[in-house]
Amino acid sequence: MAHPPTSQAAEAHWHQTGEQHRRLIDSTRSLEALTTAVVHPCDEPSLAGALAAWREGIIVPLLVGPRHRIEAAAEALGESLDGLTLIDTPHSHASAERAVELAAQGEVEALMKGSLHTDELMSAAVDRRTGLRTERLMSHVYALDVPSYPRPLLISDAALHITPDLAAKRDIIQNAIDLARALGISQPRVALLSAVETVRSTLPSTIEAAALCKMSERGQIRGGVLDGPLAIDNAVSLAAARQKGLGSEVAGQADILIAPNLESANMIAKLLIHLARAQAAGLVVGARVPIMLTSRADDAETRLASAALALHLARVTPAPDDAP
Repeated sequence: MAHPPTSQAAEAHWHQTGEQHRRLIDSTRSLEALTTAVVHPCDEPSLAGALAAWREGIIVPLLVGPRHRIEAAAEALGESLDGLTLIDTPHSHASAERAVELAAQGEVEALMKGSLHTDELMSAAVDRRTGLRTERLMSHVYALDVPSYPRPLLISDAALHITPDLAAKRDIIQNAIDLARALGISQPRVALLSAVETVRSTLPSTIEAAALCKMSERGQIRGGVLDGPLAIDNAVSLAAARQKGLGSEVAGQADILIAPNLESANMIAKLLIHLARAQAAGLVVGARVPIMLTSRADDAETRLASAALALHLARVTPAPDDAP
């Protein structure tokens, strides 16, 4: 995925909501579908999303949950579950545990959240004995399709790490870079956000941003170009960056926004969704398999985009030895 021209014309960009995500979904045509445990799809939206991803050839679903509730949701949708595997469990907690077990045993390649709470699924996934931990922390990445922005915009971490320390931020950044590279961005531009663009002893996020940039220079973070601290206007607006005299490769044209904490990441994402008509897909990265986290309010296209993210991450991510 080539970067758009870095001219002032980018400031006037506008595309239809969901256009970038539709291209993402279409780009999965040549990829083998992911065998996916759909965890507790006991309401109509979550089951419909899984079936839509199946029909698009993105996933091969194994439905994990109470059989009678899944079948009732299918009946309400007017759908048939013929030809699909359904693994019966008594309740949502058991659904999460069974799905994680399937992933740990290599029987599925991804997890898709259904109508259970995120905490239930993630508690099973991070269990130190039976979960899906790796040497890297898991983190959540929003992939936003913002109509006024000329490229996909990744934001992290807006769901898992409340106040990440420096080591956690290193993993959060690396996870986001790996996802961006799987989407075809060969060297993602990573903006480390704060309220200002200069390092200040009174703003810890500016000190951490500077340290993370140095860690990248020394090879502790690989595959992307980092800059920070940057205020958000200088991260996404070339005009704002130029007014401040910021001429870095990242300023004004970030692919990835790394927020100081969960609250700020969540606020940025939700503001873009509700005020800028952004469409948001979500994925947990850093586990042994991709985990698609969707909201009950997500529409079918958003659920498809989350599945497409997982498929790209599983099938396209370069091997570690190939990373720059």
